[in-house]
Amino acid sequence: MVTPQQILEGLKQIKYPGLGRDIVSFGFVRDIEVSSFGVKVVLAPTTRNASIVEELREAVVATVKQLTSVEQVEVVVVPAAQPQRRPSPGPGSIAGVSHTVAVASGKGGVGKSTVAVHLAYALASHGHRVGLLDADIYGPSIPQMVGAHGSPSVTAEGRIVPIDAHGVKTISLGFLIDPGTPVIWRGPMITKVLTQFFHDVAWGTLDVLVLDLPPGTGDAQLTIAQQLALTGGVIVTTPQDLALEDVRRGVAMFRELRAPVLGVVENMSYHICRACGGRSEPFGHGGGQKMAEELGIPFLGSLPLAAELMQAGEIGVPLVISAPDHPVSQSFQQLAQSLWTALEARKQIPLPQIS
Repeated sequence: MVTPQQILEGLKQIKYPGLGRDIVSFGFVRDIEVSSFGVKVVLAPTTRNASIVEELREAVVATVKQLTSVEQVEVVVVPAAQPQRRPSPGPGSIAGVSHTVAVASGKGGVGKSTVAVHLAYALASHGHRVGLLDADIYGPSIPQMVGAHGSPSVTAEGRIVPIDAHGVKTISLGFLIDPGTPVIWRGPMITKVLTQFFHDVAWGTLDVLVLDLPPGTGDAQLTIAQQLALTGGVIVTTPQDLALEDVRRGVAMFRELRAPVLGVVENMSYHICRACGGRSEPFGHGGGQKMAEELGIPFLGSLPLAAELMQAGEIGVPLVISAPDHPVSQSFQQLAQSLWTALEARKQIPLPQIS
């Protein structure tokens, strides 16, 4: 006769619809009973979607029948226990996190995620305890950029353990779905996932949690406004006039989030030829600094257009780790230092906000 452990191993083949993890690792299988009358499996999925529950039920029945010769397979669905959350030390804060910084852009294609990742690792190289939260639910690119794969584990209390990627605690929807799976979700699902990332992840003690926001404004930003007290935001732009107009929208967004703008970063500001060392400015230069001065917000610095950054994202090792002495890495180190100074100053003097 087949044992409950053998059935449990077999159920690991069943993936949760749309995600890359199986129902056993999610903790949805609560009990398995084997008798001469048949097999009983108790499931506790967290979803209320009846079609998904039925799909899981049918998959369990089919899998158990493949493993055994019994005809009677009973699947009992019970409500999932809610994870125990630590008491929040303050409204909208994350327990154990000193500073929460959101990296945003008014439009896509300006290198926001690249800046968020390298800022996080530059801060970590200065000895700070850093976490990285991929809030870009529709386009989770952080796992590829930091070379982290696999599914996060879950504690006995039901809290998600973030992936340790080169010493930075990282969480992303990309860890929970199959590669290439499109995320076609409505607002409530986005809110649910982000809420779990904020409050059901075992972040531990962090000096800084860096959020990589999706471009523009939408459900993710609204969720942050309702649930999270940001220390401040960093806006990433490029020198073109069209991109600079989006800085205004980014500033307005942080105003709605009731968070100060810690600074503006001008990405792709210039290019240094590797052959001759000559400098060119294919997209213009200095527009980000000019816009920051016009709006009365700090300018954190400029970053070059560099092939090494693209290659770092492809191999999954941030440039500040693989080549810490590279000029681009040094630029990120300076940005990180400026950001940390702004964060520490935030404790004493309110940073300027746009009225």
